[in-house]
Amino acid sequence: MNEDIQFIIDTTKEAMDAALKHLAKQFTNIRAGKASPAMLGSVMVDYYGSQTPLSQVANVNTPDGRTITVQPWEKNMLQEIERGIMIANLGFNPMNNGDTIIINVPPLTEERRRDLAKQAKSEAEDAKIGVRSARKDANHDIKDSDVSEDLQKNAEADVQKLTDTYVKKIDEVLELKEKEIMTV
Repeated sequence: MNEDIQFIIDTTKEAMDAALKHLAKQFTNIRAGKASPAMLGSVMVDYYGSQTPLSQVANVNTPDGRTITVQPWEKNMLQEIERGIMIANLGFNPMNNGDTIIINVPPLTEERRRDLAKQAKSEAEDAKIGVRSARKDANHDIKDSDVSEDLQKNAEADVQKLTDTYVKKIDEVLELKEKEIMTV
């Protein structure tokens, strides 16, 4: 196989891998009932005028399956952390006891589970769009390359196989996440 074509296919595979990794990261933000520090991964806090991830200004722990505690490194950050959690709109109600912020993770209602499953489906669809976009770019690059028509057809077939593989992986990851969300 021509090295230009191989480069195109390798680059496409990297782009599809990136879409899958992004999906996995997005899925960690979708909670499935059990408390985890990753639930607060998207929380940004105003730290002396700049937006900073919560993990860089406090320790986030889960003493049990229903509670998240946030222990700021500086006591004067309590209100900012509380505000950041509220702004992130995660459906949590943080409680400030003067030293730490305690978040009780409520059990999910059936309606909330369905909403989270829809959100997971939407994220998976975005990942599929990323994969298909990588395929489109690869096919465009293949057509622009200076190789024979046979090599172009074979390369396009390889890219399609790669696309099918990644779409299948995304579907499998989504199925697992939906099962996790819907399990009471």
